[in-house]
Amino acid sequence: MIIGYTTGVFDLFHIGHVNLLRNARSLCDKLIVGVTVDELVSYKGKNPVIPFMERIEVVRACRYVDVAIPQLSIDKVEAVNKLNANRLFVGDDWYKTERWQEMEADLQTLGCDIVYLPYTRGVSSTLINETLTSLRAAQE
Repeated sequence: MIIGYTTGVFDLFHIGHVNLLRNARSLCDKLIVGVTVDELVSYKGKNPVIPFMERIEVVRACRYVDVAIPQLSIDKVEAVNKLNANRLFVGDDWYKTERWQEMEADLQTLGCDIVYLPYTRGVSSTLINETLTSLRAAQE
């Protein structure tokens, strides 16, 4: 059985999120999704628009997701080990970066492969939020 794992903030859920989850689910038997808790989002210097409890419920409602859990740590090796995942899905914007090349080596020792899925260009929660902010400012 192939157990897949991916993570994300999933703030302002959009087509890029759907594409990631659909593609990931097509490549495993069970898809577990870690939804980043609010406290962990702040390490990126960001604050989510949608609170964690609402974001995780949106992800749970997605038909491509078998299980949605809180992502409490950025340590993917720990999560893969704990969940017995043998396939980790990430966006291809991380492909061949130094951090993810090291991650690949670490995960291979656990029998887990990394699959880089196409990043949906032109859409992100940050871009949506910036656009909404600009539109609201123009209306004032």
